[in-house]
Amino acid sequence: MASDSPPLDASRDPPSSSGSGWRGRLAVAGRVALAAFGGYAVAALATALGAVTLPLSRAEAVSTSMLASFAVMAGAVVFVFAAATLRRAAIGILGTAAILTACLWLAGGFSAGVPA
Repeated sequence: MASDSPPLDASRDPPSSSGSGWRGRLAVAGRVALAAFGGYAVAALATALGAVTLPLSRAEAVSTSMLASFAVMAGAVVFVFAAATLRRAAIGILGTAAILTACLWLAGGFSAGVPA
């Protein structure tokens, strides 16, 4: 059975794309920074929100939220590297952080006397 496509040649250079060179490296560095700092911010906000709102004792709510924060951080990192562009990834992370901040504010997480 004959194939219409040419055989693959490993010695050829891959075709150049818009992400090659210093711009590509800068985009990857931006994604790494966004995944590290933005993922940490989202995980910290989700942890605080869970600690305030979970219907458990304070110690259990904090422990459960801290354990869940590892999954939140991993999900944020996967999202940042799966997004089509760095701009979309940044909008997604910032939007998630804004929503979590608003929910935490509504739950009373920023007040001095958070109920026990």
